[in-house]
Amino acid sequence: MHVFYTPDIAVSPELPEEEAGHCLRVLRLGVGDEVMLADGKGTFYRAAISAASGKRCQVRVTETLPQEPFWKGRFHLAMAPTKNMDRTEWLAEKATEMGFDELTFLNCRFSERKVIKTERIEKIVVSAMKQSLKAWKPVVNELTDFGAFVGRDFPGQKFIAHCYEGEKPLLKEALEPGQDAVLLIGPEGDFSPEEVAKAEAAGFRAVSLGKSRLRTETAALVGVMTFQLKGESSER
Repeated sequence: MHVFYTPDIAVSPELPEEEAGHCLRVLRLGVGDEVMLADGKGTFYRAAISAASGKRCQVRVTETLPQEPFWKGRFHLAMAPTKNMDRTEWLAEKATEMGFDELTFLNCRFSERKVIKTERIEKIVVSAMKQSLKAWKPVVNELTDFGAFVGRDFPGQKFIAHCYEGEKPLLKEALEPGQDAVLLIGPEGDFSPEEVAKAEAAGFRAVSLGKSRLRTETAALVGVMTFQLKGESSER
């Protein structure tokens, strides 16, 4: 059954214009056809198309299906966008398929990309959410200055992954399962020493992602996967 993203379905029984266009013009569904809706806030809805005209598609909800989260705690990934946007888009897609809660883009000293269009990332995240049958859509935030970000208050654990020498536990060993966590991933040139010091002064703990030298988007995905695996192991 086809899944459509309908964030306002609880108050408006109608598909958003873009989803309606895909439903009616691309898939050629019509009145009476059954669809599955996802509000991105933890609930699926079974529904049937009740009216279709032009760019509008109204539905009648037949069943509400609240979902249990696949993971405990909230995972917030904050990363510098890559110079090649294809890699950042790939990360957003794969991380959504795995499951996480929030994505913030960081403007760092060595960032090679200072502008990012979050509208496209939003579309990729929505598509990946539907394809992987996730009931929750990750929040996508605008590009944020590194210093302003680390100065915020965050619940739970705070980590920064960097490549400088020093005693750093592996993220998989430092991460407490079931707790909220935020992880900072730097640009291709890594965080500056001053940024690392600022993060640590703000309570972020330096961690390692392993012995391999990873690209920014790979490091970010390792962080998401580690959070997921720790959460799964805690359920056993």
